[in-house]
Amino acid sequence: RGMLEIDKAAGIENLGHIKWQIALCLFVVYLICYFSLWKGISTSGKVVWFTALFPYVVLSILLVRGITLPGSFQGIKYYLTPSFDKLTMSSVWVDAATQVFFSLGPGFGVLLAFASYNKFHNNVYYDAIATSLINCMTSFLAGFVIFSVLGYMSHKSGKLIQDVATEGPGLVFVVYPEAIATLPFSSFWSIAFFLMLITLGLDSSFGGSEAIITALSDEYPLIKNNREIFIACLFTFYFFVGLPSCTQGGAYVVTLLDKYAAGFSILFAVFFETLAVSYFYGVERFADDINSMLGYKPGVYWKICWKYVSPLFLLLIIISGFVWYTPLKHDNYVYPFWANMVGWSIALSSILFMPSLAAIKLFKSSGTFKQRFRLLITPWRDTQSRLVNYDNGQGYSEVVQTHSEGKTI
Repeated sequence: RGMLEIDKAAGIENLGHIKWQIALCLFVVYLICYFSLWKGISTSGKVVWFTALFPYVVLSILLVRGITLPGSFQGIKYYLTPSFDKLTMSSVWVDAATQVFFSLGPGFGVLLAFASYNKFHNNVYYDAIATSLINCMTSFLAGFVIFSVLGYMSHKSGKLIQDVATEGPGLVFVVYPEAIATLPFSSFWSIAFFLMLITLGLDSSFGGSEAIITALSDEYPLIKNNREIFIACLFTFYFFVGLPSCTQGGAYVVTLLDKYAAGFSILFAVFFETLAVSYFYGVERFADDINSMLGYKPGVYWKICWKYVSPLFLLLIIISGFVWYTPLKHDNYVYPFWANMVGWSIALSSILFMPSLAAIKLFKSSGTFKQRFRLLITPWRDTQSRLVNYDNGQGYSEVVQTHSEGKTI
């Protein structure tokens, strides 16, 4: 709390001055990101080996230390005791879904960017299952690390665990550091904990930035040919946009972004993505693509999930989130109306891209509205794909597919 000085900020309407120590840390982080990504996957791939594995070492050390503290098992008991009444709260489902998407990465473009560097016949089925299981077990392990220390805090202060814990980023950046500050050799535990957070943050930043860089590099050769300059400009932009979070009231900004930047927007994006793949592109066509990569088709279970379970589940979460929406709070501070509107504007900036681009494509196409709409929802290879066949060693001959109506493209 002494470093953040959040008590000196009246709220998001008065953030106070920039803390130069935090701004310097932000600059160093983006400097590390730049030199890790500027040469492409050849450098970032090596760095990720450290940023991905080091947190497990620290988690293991903190877990052993945590469970040896007095009161730790009370915290673990609280962690493992379910509160089924919470399942009736829409915010719990929205937060849970957002956390899954944020930790696994679907909908952000990160997985697509990294997968573009894989071999065509890479076993994506194994990767998906293994990644999901590892992510789930890591989150479960991290819960033991956090709540064992919260149990210690409860034992030391005489308060209930639910009174010691707090929601959002404050749990990691305020409550947990305060707890380890009371331990013997607190400097060592603090350094280990924040090194873990730094590596996790760098890992996330690598993925999110690489998704943007890869997408724009594939689309615009000028960016691809000037990768170093573009990445420098990108991280400079990141730095200046992040400066408000380096103020005395920066925690209010972080909470606002945590609520709106990747909540409803990512749920909307993934919802429309499932509709596009399952109903416009087609589940069977998608299964054929997987078959060409792996040599076998996914089972009926996966097809049912893609076509029915996932879209319906996402739609229910989105609707319930809107119906039972409550204005944002940070501890006892209630955000003003205009701050919530800024948050919704941030969320809509991502959501509106999809219908906006669809409207632009619809406007630029020729024909009647029905013809244009039908053309745009028809998979590309059904309208104008070209196949090149090798003709018995005599050369290549080009075969032009025809549209389903019989019109040659």
